[in-house]
Amino acid sequence: MPVQLAKGGNHPLGAASVVVEVAASVPVDVSAILVDARGGVRSDADFVFYNQPTGPGVRHQAGAAGTPAAVYVDTAGVPADIAKVVVALSLDGTGAATFGAAGALGTVVRDAASGVELVAFTPTGLARETALLLLEIYRRGTEWKVRAIGQGYANGLAGIATDFGVQVDEPAPPAPVAQPVYVPPPPVPQPTPQAWQPPAVPQQTAVPTPPPPPPPAPGGVNLDKGRVTLAKNQSVSLVKTGAPPLTRVRMALGWDPAKRGMSIDLDASCIAFDGYGGKVATVWFGQLHGLDRAIVHSGDNLTGEGDGDDEVITVHLDRIPPQVTALVFTVNSFLGQKFNRIARAYCRLVDDGTQAELVRYELTDGEPRTAVLMCMLTREGATWRMTALGEFTNGRTVRKLVNPARDAVQRLTRPY
Repeated sequence: MPVQLAKGGNHPLGAASVVVEVAASVPVDVSAILVDARGGVRSDADFVFYNQPTGPGVRHQAGAAGTPAAVYVDTAGVPADIAKVVVALSLDGTGAATFGAAGALGTVVRDAASGVELVAFTPTGLARETALLLLEIYRRGTEWKVRAIGQGYANGLAGIATDFGVQVDEPAPPAPVAQPVYVPPPPVPQPTPQAWQPPAVPQQTAVPTPPPPPPPAPGGVNLDKGRVTLAKNQSVSLVKTGAPPLTRVRMALGWDPAKRGMSIDLDASCIAFDGYGGKVATVWFGQLHGLDRAIVHSGDNLTGEGDGDDEVITVHLDRIPPQVTALVFTVNSFLGQKFNRIARAYCRLVDDGTQAELVRYELTDGEPRTAVLMCMLTREGATWRMTALGEFTNGRTVRKLVNPARDAVQRLTRPY
């Protein structure tokens, strides 16, 4: 009997060459994305699907009558700089419109040589999605493991491909047909007679009142008085007089589930930038750790159900590479609900050693946007500062939030 995986579960692969089969009652397409340690593809050649059926160590097989769609993975043929092979699933447009209407999806990972079933996984809780990240086959040291994901996308296979850096071509609009346009000749300038003007009477001009000086920037607050509650654009230095520097913190994010039974799938992510505004790493539900595990994501929460924190990102401050100067924590609404329909969202910073809550920021007034930059950590020599952002923007995936996050960092750390 195969090992039954729940969402987020993992298991040793158990074979050097495997086939991932998906049996469904409607036509589906299986594809694979070869992902490097940065969390993206090296080039479009790392996207293996029906129009590009082979890649290094990976082969696509379309489903036929009585035959499930499948992806073959030969781990010995996967390049050394590939960290994982992500298997994705999408509807081919001829059957059900969404996975919520498609019924059960039977997923099995078999030993390609013997045909023995190694692992089985059945994704659940799907509704309006038209594509999903099914599972991933990833390296762990010298061995390979398989992890169940089951994360749906509402914008099809192109949405998944784009999030991993694959360039998806959009059809170009037809070029307008040029029409001949009559251009009249320019008018011949005529001399203008000079009219007599009375002498100008000097006028007194009021001396403008200088504007008031700008208010002082928030600052100077640290953790000496215990937990700090921030408002938008306020900041706090993460130091306490006489105490050693913080080394490990948790950025925890929470939200309330939607009313009337609608699900709200918020995703927390962390984007690391260097001092020039370049993106160094992104940690999200599709890439659960970064910077050599200095940043670790707890995994995806699809609904916000339950009390307390819904998604947690742990940051080892003492292991962040010196070129990283800012970490921006974002939350996006994956299914597209806007934040003015979400009852409550918050973030809080917790000392992972003592479990003491250090800083809290409540997001109370949402805007009709699909994402928010919650807060950021910026390096101050050997210490860090936390700033509450609360800046709303649009974007249903973290990839769409990189530029707004970069703008916020540069605006607040380089006010000139």
